[in-house]
Amino acid sequence: MQRHIATTPFGRGTLTLGQIASQMTARTVPAEAVVHKWQVFQHIREARDRLGATDRSLAILNALLSFHPETALTGAAELVVWPSNEQLMARANGMPATTLRRHLAVLVGCGLIVRRDSPNGKRFARKGRGGEIEQAYGFDLSPIIARAEEIKALAEEVQAEKKALRVARERLTLLRRDIVKMIDAGIEENVPGNWGRVQQAYQEIILQLPRGASRPLVDDVCARLYDLWVETREVLETFTKTQNMDANESHSGGHIQNSNPDSQFESNTAFEKDEAGSAAAQTDNVQSLPKRELPLGIVLDACPGVIDLAQGGQIRHWRDLLGAVEIARPMLGISPSAWREAREAMGEQQAAITLAAIYERSEQIHNAGGYLRSLTERARQGKFSTWPMIMALLRAKLDASQAEAAGKGSLHPSRREPSGFEVSETLLRGLGKRNRRPHEK
Repeated sequence: MQRHIATTPFGRGTLTLGQIASQMTARTVPAEAVVHKWQVFQHIREARDRLGATDRSLAILNALLSFHPETALTGAAELVVWPSNEQLMARANGMPATTLRRHLAVLVGCGLIVRRDSPNGKRFARKGRGGEIEQAYGFDLSPIIARAEEIKALAEEVQAEKKALRVARERLTLLRRDIVKMIDAGIEENVPGNWGRVQQAYQEIILQLPRGASRPLVDDVCARLYDLWVETREVLETFTKTQNMDANESHSGGHIQNSNPDSQFESNTAFEKDEAGSAAAQTDNVQSLPKRELPLGIVLDACPGVIDLAQGGQIRHWRDLLGAVEIARPMLGISPSAWREAREAMGEQQAAITLAAIYERSEQIHNAGGYLRSLTERARQGKFSTWPMIMALLRAKLDASQAEAAGKGSLHPSRREPSGFEVSETLLRGLGKRNRRPHEK
């Protein structure tokens, strides 16, 4: 009697063209074909995204393969397995029945197995007198043999892609490390250049790199970072060559590099000298200054410019201010060593306030690094407080606001148009007291 192999699923399941294609593929398996089932399964695991399989469906496929008694799958052997749902659920680590049926459908849809349903939907095998299997109803594993080479090629492509992504990420890490350290070296060694612009360009490139970025995006970011790396390195190399030539021409032996790049620029503009003198006059007796810390809100009122550097454009906590001034530091040309010494002498919070104030008046300060070192030295001597700096900024903003209102012809404070800057009466009295000279008391 001729055996009939069903091509349609049992029950309400419909037949699709994809299932027809899988059945056609299963019939192309040559009788002499032999594959190692666990090796093919490993290739399927590696290429599961390309095949459309899921982790749960692979757990079921692993269970189905375990029901075949032989390790080698051959085209001449019977490749239909007929475990019950209970047996499959047990070998799939107790997977629920509904989940089992859903992921069996995934395996069929991926073309990794073919359903061979019986007339009543049961899975079983009918054996002949000699014990050989005459008819089996269940799941046919023939597509695994037929597609073994295709699956292997997909797995190799996935491995090559992963390797390329790993190499690209390694290159990205090296470029980021080189650029950051070259910027710090340029500032530390006082190499002429707009290091603030380089730092800003670097930040703009890195912000375009999300977590879990794809390889094309990583390659694009690496290409842009490489251009910045070349530009930065050329600046450092050109400066190094110039220094070496100057040393050779002067016949003075080895070039002596100053480890303190800001020391030769301690002279600042008239503004810095005037402010330093004013700060000295107001901080001769530091004990007279308020004992409490400056509120964050007052610091931000005095230094609104640093808010633009914060992540998300908001500063809600002191740690947000610390993050913002870390970005401002290279833009001001302050070396890592000067910033480190300031934090050690003043503390993290006070150093951040000081740097925010310097950033607010960056256009009036000729050498921010030297100015910060000067304030750091005063802090070591106990003669520096951030209160006078912040109060001076607030007073300057208040004077500018009043001058603007006066220019508009307002004769009474209650009739002035809002200027966007408000100061409490208590703070106004405090500002007045701190702005008086000693002879005015």
